[in-house]
Amino acid sequence: MDLKEIQNLIKFVAKSGASEVKLEMDDVKITIKTGSEDDGRTYVQQLPMNMPQQQMQQAPVQNQQQAQAPATEESSSPKANDDDKYVTIKSPIIGTFYRKPSPDKPTFVEVGSEVKEGDVLCTIEAMKLFNEIESEISGKIVKVLVDDSSPVEFDQPLFLVDPS
Repeated sequence: MDLKEIQNLIKFVAKSGASEVKLEMDDVKITIKTGSEDDGRTYVQQLPMNMPQQQMQQAPVQNQQQAQAPATEESSSPKANDDDKYVTIKSPIIGTFYRKPSPDKPTFVEVGSEVKEGDVLCTIEAMKLFNEIESEISGKIVKVLVDDSSPVEFDQPLFLVDPS
């Protein structure tokens, strides 16, 4: 399957309104997912078929265990009692964390910024796609837990928000 055929398939899926299409051929597996809201974004994931299934399933489990280890250490510190009243916004994906939409633009949020549910807090780049991470709650940003342009893991804490 060449690039032109893949592009035509993406356009067809986007117009059809399907949320996900999986296509398996001799040596290629293609999964096309469109956003749950009709925002025009289309996500494409292509994996070589010769990669063993066991390897693909073990990798995320190892990453989750590594990501959970530091969180356990943080909760045992005395500072954790102060942070209990705050809501932690975590990374929904693995990728590179960016606080700005582009290098010449201002940051999405700063410490002390008031945010509403649905406001964009940051972007995470995964496989050359920039995914906007939106706030799940309304409140005030108390702390940014990740440096700009640094890698983040799935479920890694990104922000502390005071919901009051």
